[in-house]
Parts: sequence; structure tokens; C-alpha cells
Amino acid sequence: MLESLHVHNFALLEDAKVDFRNGFNVFTGETGAGKSILIDAFSAILGGRASVDCVRNGTDGFWVQAVFDIAQNRRVVDFLQAQEIEFTDELFLKRTVSDAGKSKAFINGIQVPVQVLREIGNLLVDIHGQHENQLLLKPEAARLCTDEFGAKEIEPLIVEYKTNYVAYCAALKKVQDLQNANNEREHLLEIYKNSVTEIENANLRIGEDEELETEANVLQHGEKIINSVNGAYGLLEQEDGILVQLAKAKKLLEDGVHYDDKLLPLQKGLAEAWVILDDVRSEMGEYIDKSDFNEERNINVQTRLDLLYRLQKKYGGTLADVIEKGKELSLKLSELQCIGETIALAEQALAATKNNLTIAAGKLTKARQKAALALAKKITTHIHDLAMPDGVVEIKVNPLEKFTQEGADELTFLFSANKGEPLCELVKVASGGELSRVALAVKTVLLSTHDVDCMVFDEIDAGVGGVTAERMAEKMAILSQVGQIICITHLPQIAAFADRHIYIEKVVQGNRTITNLNVLLEAGRVDELVRMAAGSNKSSAATQTAEEMLNKARKFKDGIKKGAVKKKIKND
Repeated sequence: MLESLHVHNFALLEDAKVDFRNGFNVFTGETGAGKSILIDAFSAILGGRASVDCVRNGTDGFWVQAVFDIAQNRRVVDFLQAQEIEFTDELFLKRTVSDAGKSKAFINGIQVPVQVLREIGNLLVDIHGQHENQLLLKPEAARLCTDEFGAKEIEPLIVEYKTNYVAYCAALKKVQDLQNANNEREHLLEIYKNSVTEIENANLRIGEDEELETEANVLQHGEKIINSVNGAYGLLEQEDGILVQLAKAKKLLEDGVHYDDKLLPLQKGLAEAWVILDDVRSEMGEYIDKSDFNEERNINVQTRLDLLYRLQKKYGGTLADVIEKGKELSLKLSELQCIGETIALAEQALAATKNNLTIAAGKLTKARQKAALALAKKITTHIHDLAMPDGVVEIKVNPLEKFTQEGADELTFLFSANKGEPLCELVKVASGGELSRVALAVKTVLLSTHDVDCMVFDEIDAGVGGVTAERMAEKMAILSQVGQIICITHLPQIAAFADRHIYIEKVVQGNRTITNLNVLLEAGRVDELVRMAAGSNKSSAATQTAEEMLNKARKFKDGIKKGAVKKKIKND
């Protein structure tokens, strides 16, 4: 569960810190006070978008820190162990963003990529924002909810289906490619045959181009090379050259050695130098004798290189690529020459993959039908608790005549709010208030599949009021007995059920506007409920109504048996 949240220099939140309780935590405040800003800051610490635009004006950056109790969260513990991050029963997350846009993320003081922060955030918190009610109206909503609800049985079938779908698509593409090739058979035969012949006649050898480039460089500078070698050879070969002078010096030292043996190393050095230079002279002579810097060889090398470069440009970046392309074209040529038989074999393979896919799709559809029936029944039960006693939700599973990446069926939410009214598509008939209640019912049913300790509802009560709001509050109060609930609301009926009520207030200090977070005690809660219900028209009657709301909510919560609630939610 979330224990505390500390926000520094995030938009209007100069330095705001608030502690949370397990149970039902509620945020209220005037419109524009900063409730949405608080959710944005909380999203940032969970790895969400963190824009430099949120940096408070005049500061060098913002940071957000959150502390979670993870003693009972096995999935988070396993994740931390996999990331080799040390931990205790408390988890510390931190996110910083500088005014230059540089973002950093930390888990227990260890810097991590934002993606890692996002992954652990998904294991800690589920945020249901205002826009998520609208997600129920999207075409894929019913399928996603059904797959999540029946994940234990459906997920393996989705994997099986997608494996067969990939194989089917590959087989279908091969048949289509072969059929297209058959339509252009004569033209392609000529192209492939000419290309294969061109590559084969070239007798390519990997590395040949590099060897020829080296030789071409030598041939192009042949005159300079032979002149330099001849010059050096002449200096060694002439009558009064270095070798002759070394020989004389060696002879003189030999005479001196007879009288002083200290000269022996010097005499040997001269002797060795003479031998080395004489070997060099001999090798230069052999180089001159064997050199063939003729123009014909130069032309042949350049012609061969031109051919290799042209083939590389036409078929691949290297000679190895050209050789591989030749093998590929040769195979295509063989297939094209007997394309009728190849198409028949490809069509047989396609039929086999289609049969496998049809079987996998059937199993997936059957599992979805089963899960959709159970899910719709549970959602209907919950919307009855939300002041829609005659409401009905169904999930229609329509088999498709085609295969898609997600299956061969289409799932649609059907809804009727009133007795005797026909079931119609949710997108066409649900009002804003009805959609909010259905969304809460769906979220309640899927809560057990999320396996997170904390759930955030950002103004899920849009479009509702009166008794309906009270029913929604009761539902969230029940949910808060098995997991932490954080709710931003404008409705006093919901705020009255809070275990911790936090008031978001925008104030002016000096020349700056800041947002404060204040935990309300009993008297403060009464005043806030009066403001929420009656605005500035505070009266004894409004105060009495607020007190009655709190007492009624308190009695409801006192009547909740934790064990019974767990059992009820599990059964529902």
C-alpha cells in the first residue's frame, strides 16, 4: 500500500507531503485547486509521463517521492530480486526532472531506467482516470476485459492462436507470392536466369576484391616503386658503396682486434651489419628481376575490379552478399521452373496451417464465451448495487468470417438500464452517469486480476449524484477493506465514507500561488462536506446534513465484516 507521497516544485505543488492509510483515502477541493496536478505527480513517480512543463516556475526542477509498504506484495518482491535491488518491507521510489528536461528514476536509492520504474509502478498501483470510463466505449474494450477476467484459461489459448496465426500468415504470403510470380513467370525466368548466370560466370571468391585493390595500388605506382628500389640497389651495388665501405671498416677492426680484444664486439657488429645489408641487396635484386609492372596486367586488374564493384552494387554490399544472392536467385529459379508443383505444395501447407488456426480460434472463442458470460453476470450484480436494480450487462461474442491478430471473434458490451428495455450496444445507450457506474462495476470485478495493493479513482463519479453517489461510495468502501483505495471526488456522498479525508487547497503566499494538502479532522470534514453540498450557503441545516452523512457512512463501515467482505468480493 501507499504510505506517503511527497511532491516538490511540481506546478502549483511547491512542497506538499501527505500520509495515507490503508482503506479509503479521499481527496477533495475547489475546482482548479490542483487535484489533477496531484494525480499527474503520482503518475510520474510510477513511471508515467514527466514533462518539463510541470517544473514550477523559477525553480531548477521537480521531484516526487513515494513510500510503499510491500511486506505482503509477493510480485513486487520477486521483481526487486530479479532486478538485484536490495529492499526491506518499505519501498522508496523517486523521480526527478530538471528544468532542462533531464529525468532520473530511483528505486531504494538506486538509479534505474524509467521503464523499470514503470514496470514496478504497474505492480503497485492501478490508476483509473476520468478518461478510462470512455475506454469502455472502444471496440476492443469487451475483448480486453474478457481476456483479463478469464486470463488463466484464455492467455495460453491466445499464445496458441497467435503462434498459429503467424504460421498461417507466412503460408498465405508464400502462396500469394508464388501466384504473383506465376503470373509473371516468363519475365521472371529471364531475370533470374540472367542474374544467376552473371553471378556464376564471375567465379567469385570472398576476399578477392581486397587482394585486387592492393595489387592495383602497386601497379598504379609501379614506376615510382621500381625507381626507388633501383636507386637503393645502386647505392649498395656501386664500387665505393656502403657494402664496400663496411667491408673496409670490418677489415680494419679485424687488425685492431689482434691487439685489443675489447674491439671484438664492434668488429662483430660491423660484420653482422654487412651480412644484413648484403641480404637486403640480394632481395632487392630479386624484387627487380621479378617485378612485372606492365600496363596489360594493370588493365586486367582494373577490369576485374570494375566487374566486382558492379556486382556488389547490383546484388549486395560485399562479395559474400553477392554469392548469397546468387544462391537465393538460383533457388527461386528452380522454384519458378517447377512453379506449378511448388504452388500445390504451398497450398497444401496453407490448408494445414489454416486448419490448425481454425481449431485454435475455436478454442479461444469458446473460452471467451464462457468468460464473457461469467464476467457479464458479475458486472450486472455490481451495477444492481450501484442504484441500477434493473440494469443488465451482457457481452456478445460474435464469430468472424476472417482471422485477425486477436482471434476470429468480436466482443461487444450490451447494456440495458431499465426493465423491459432491449439490450443495445453500451456505446449507443449509456449516459455519462451510467457509464461511470458500469466502469466501477467492471473495475470491481477485475480488481482480483490486477493483484495490486492500491487503486486510484480519479473522479470516476462523473455524471452521478444523490443515491447513486452513495451506492458508489459504499462500493468503494467495501473494496477498501481488501485493498487501499484513493479517490478524487466532487461528491460529498463519497467523501463522507473516507477513512482519511485530504483537502486540496490553493492559496496565495506573497506573490506566488501554491497548493496545500491538509488532512481533515472531524470538524474540518463537516465544513468540507457542507462546502461540497451547498457551496457558500452554509447553514445549520447544511451542517446537520453533513453530520448525518458522516454518521451514516460510519455506521455502514462499522457494519462491514472484513472476512465477510473478502468472501463477498471473491464470490462476486
